[in-house]
Parts: sequence; C-alpha cells; structure tokens
Amino acid sequence: MKLQLEKFGKTLISRELGSEAFKAFQPTLRELNPGEELEIDFSGVLTFSPSWADEFLTPLLNQLGDKLILLPSDNLSVGATVKILQEANKQQFRINK
Repeated sequence: MKLQLEKFGKTLISRELGSEAFKAFQPTLRELNPGEELEIDFSGVLTFSPSWADEFLTPLLNQLGDKLILLPSDNLSVGATVKILQEANKQQFRINK
C-alpha cells in the first residue's frame, strides 16, 4: 500500500496535527494485509516537521517495523526530520534508495 502524505496537507507541522492525522489513518491501516508493506510517499509535501513526524511516523514504525518503507525525497525538511527521528528514537526507518 502506498500513502501519499500530501493528503494530510502540504505543510505538516505540530504534534497535534500529526496525532490527528495518525488517528484518521487508522481505519485505512487496518486494511493492510498481513505481510503487506506500507510505503510513505512525500511527493507534494513542502514542510515536514519533526513534531508532526514523531506523532505520525514513529507510531507507524512501532506498529509495522520493517514493513514501513519511506520513499526517497529530495525535500530537505523530509531528510532532516527523518534523521532527527532516527537519532532521537534510536530506531532506523527503512528507506528505499
């Protein structure tokens, strides 16, 4: 399954909005078949803050582990945010190159 993060907005900031997005995504996440991977596509996202990402990506990583795949992005805020989360949470995201 592929998730276009842009569906939650082009500017993804704040813990509150990240938490709301995660809760809104739960019904869709339940449709994921066992063993199916979830690809996160950052296309169209302009700003991706660590606070939003921590409320959305971190719980997904905890739920899915290596079945969560981040697609490559040339957006500097995406790269910086992913790096911050990996360092802060001492967990690595699976990133397609």
